[in-house]
Amino acid sequence: MAILSIANLVLSIGDRVLLNGANLTLDANEHVAMVGRNGTGKSTFLRVITGDAEAQAHVVGGHVQLQRGSTVGYLPQDPDLVEAHTLRDEAAGAFVELTKLHDRLHSVSQRMTDAAGVELDKLMRQYERLEHDVESGGGYAIDHRIDATLHGLGLTDDLFGVKVADLSGGQRGRLALAKLLLAEPDLLLLDEPTNHLDIAGRQWLEQFLEQYRGAVIIVSHDRWLLNRVASRIYELEAGRFINYPGNYSQYRQLRAERSLAQHRAHGKQQQAIKREQQFIERYRAGQRARQARGREKRLQRYIRDEMVDRPVELDEVNIKMNPIERSGDIVARADQLSKSYGDRRLFDSVNLIIRRGDRIGIIGPNGAGKSTLARCLIGRDFASSGVARLGARVNVGWYRQSHEHLSLDQSVVQYLQQYVCNGTDQQARDLAGAFLFSGPDQDRPLGELSGGERSRAVLAGLIAGGHNLLVLDEPTNHLDIPSVERLEEALRRGATSQAEKEGRITTLILITHDRMLLNDLVDQLL
Repeated sequence: MAILSIANLVLSIGDRVLLNGANLTLDANEHVAMVGRNGTGKSTFLRVITGDAEAQAHVVGGHVQLQRGSTVGYLPQDPDLVEAHTLRDEAAGAFVELTKLHDRLHSVSQRMTDAAGVELDKLMRQYERLEHDVESGGGYAIDHRIDATLHGLGLTDDLFGVKVADLSGGQRGRLALAKLLLAEPDLLLLDEPTNHLDIAGRQWLEQFLEQYRGAVIIVSHDRWLLNRVASRIYELEAGRFINYPGNYSQYRQLRAERSLAQHRAHGKQQQAIKREQQFIERYRAGQRARQARGREKRLQRYIRDEMVDRPVELDEVNIKMNPIERSGDIVARADQLSKSYGDRRLFDSVNLIIRRGDRIGIIGPNGAGKSTLARCLIGRDFASSGVARLGARVNVGWYRQSHEHLSLDQSVVQYLQQYVCNGTDQQARDLAGAFLFSGPDQDRPLGELSGGERSRAVLAGLIAGGHNLLVLDEPTNHLDIPSVERLEEALRRGATSQAEKEGRITTLILITHDRMLLNDLVDQLL
């Protein structure tokens, strides 16, 4: 039975139409994912389902129907928490109704000690009903569930007494997720639930969702998670949901087949349009002018109502990394490298050799020192002891998680011109197009871009920048799935044949929690 039905939903913000006749049906225990480019309206759609007044105001047509009596839980990207609570008290807020039942049960128990006769019988029956409700709501095991969920998401005992106001952004995000999972609503709406999770936290979340008995809609760019959890993918495209049965890998295959079919249909339509236009031009004047005018009107209706757009996915990433020079055989090395901040030791006595062409992934829990280690290796941070050295002729391209180094008044094309071979406008536009900047977006200032768009521009410049060592620190954090796929494809293509022949190949150091990116790109894990 369907817990959620969406029919012909039209959603617009100002003149911008996000959804235009979207349809979706979700069964009571179904787990589905929603994917699509950033800014297409996925988060707004989730808020519409929750009944959020601000989002509902943008609904122009159609309807959203929830199964009567069902509960909905929503994880926004910016959670709303009570800052005066401790972390554990805020997590326990998921059981506020159960806590009230416990209080009532205790109150009835107290009254029973002084009651007798008919009043005692009445209180005993009330106690039995309350005890049944307590057991149905989770009984007396909630403390264990709270602790297990917080631990699973990487929130340790030493944080339990910390005020929410004093938590980091990542800790607050994990707390909000824990609180929502503990509540176990009938319909769970998760908007980028892995944003603040390390690999261990993501694995725990996958196991939780695999066993979750309610319905789930996940918006996420974590492709590994979608492979494990989703049985259906809805792609938001041109204001509609395209339904793909199966997990992410099956979706990718089916989408490629659909794109190829669209491409062929688009080609046939273009040929038919060209033939019609030739006829119209040839007979616009003369005895067959009336017939030509009629065919022109039909052609205009056809173009307006039946045209198939050429799918973007078929545009190839014709970019291969082309390092300016060959690095030495040893790209970087560390001897007895250690780093501490006061009493906190991040790493100690690290010995490491990175050779030309190595593709190394650095993994570990949040706060373990992954970024610090990479910065020490490339000379952007000082070690507490030991030595780190770069090899001969190493040209470093470093993607950092913040972008303070950018000139925000530059357009995308102006920014990328410094990285293409001859610095021409057309080459910069080709590079921008390969990383999904099209039309007017290529001329937008970097300061007007979203975090994901800015990340794409920086990554495009690094890929094309001629570096023989790339250090990428969480490069996919703000990217949607199409952008991650573009980055992965560009990195996988490697160097040009001439560069490879001359030994000009790129060494890669990748810091990420994106397991599919690690699986597809690296050959060693640190």
